[in-house]
Amino acid sequence: MKTIGNIIWMLSGGLVLSVEWFLIGLLCCLTIVFIPWGIQCFKFARLAFWPFGKEIRFATGAVSFLTNLLWIFLAGWEIALTCLMLGLVFCITIIGIPFGLQCFKFAKLALLPFGAEIV
Repeated sequence: MKTIGNIIWMLSGGLVLSVEWFLIGLLCCLTIVFIPWGIQCFKFARLAFWPFGKEIRFATGAVSFLTNLLWIFLAGWEIALTCLMLGLVFCITIIGIPFGLQCFKFAKLALLPFGAEIV
């Protein structure tokens, strides 16, 4: 069932989110300072492409809080807005609710990517 959900996800919106994470990761890697952010973006691009069957655990800490705060203002709000809009479109139908919930999970991840672990 996970495979079917992932295939439908990839065709209906996951590819868009994955490409968005990947492009922002490339932009971050163009500078030396933001390479750790780019590496995180590449991890989440892979997750956005095939998300079903995986969970995200969020950790707290002072460094991750400050990094996340800076991230929100630079690129996180754009990805979160895309995920929220896509999630709302999915949640219009009953069949799309699981996909909408995945989008909302990615919206939270877009705002708080540092300290997040994929399980």
